[in-house]
Amino acid sequence: MIDPDGYRPNVGIILMHSTGQVFWARRVTRDGWQFPQGGMNSDETPLEAMYRELDEEVGLKPHHVELLGATPGWLRYRLPRRCVRPGKRPLCIGQKQVWFLLQLTAQESEVRLDAHDTPEFDSWRWVDFWYPLEHVVSFKRRVYAQALKHLAPYAERASGAQLMPLAPPTLEADVAVPRRERRAAAREAAGLGGRSPVGAGR
Repeated sequence: MIDPDGYRPNVGIILMHSTGQVFWARRVTRDGWQFPQGGMNSDETPLEAMYRELDEEVGLKPHHVELLGATPGWLRYRLPRRCVRPGKRPLCIGQKQVWFLLQLTAQESEVRLDAHDTPEFDSWRWVDFWYPLEHVVSFKRRVYAQALKHLAPYAERASGAQLMPLAPPTLEADVAVPRRERRAAAREAAGLGGRSPVGAGR
């Protein structure tokens, strides 16, 4: 499912430990580490897609976690030119994402990367809240910064951990949202009647 602007609707998951650390996983057959994420089906809301991806990629069910917060609108990143397939239609140039912050309420043993036939990850660990900003692939860094900055207050309240400052100062330039993307997000929000896509109907 690709929107008219070439972005694939997608959800991202920040799974937090009670200490304030976050779940960080390594892609199968690759050396890249990232948060769980995945595309939405045409008949899903972002919330439904998030719980499906949580099960498929991490092996957790809704009763294993507590939903703490979500970004209020779409966050976009463009794919590098090498990842765009110009001969494929519809053309996908990037992802637009709603990000969710969850707290693990079950035992760590409930995490299963092999819960399904085609695992997304082969290893995982807990890392400090801001660690991913320095270690995620560069084209996702701005979206990670936006999501973490928005969700940090929810994480602080739930964990009691001191997570400020919101982001390393060296990344502030990457966090700025281009005016064109801000206008596009505003138009989409207006089309949803001012509601977050988290609660949007099908």
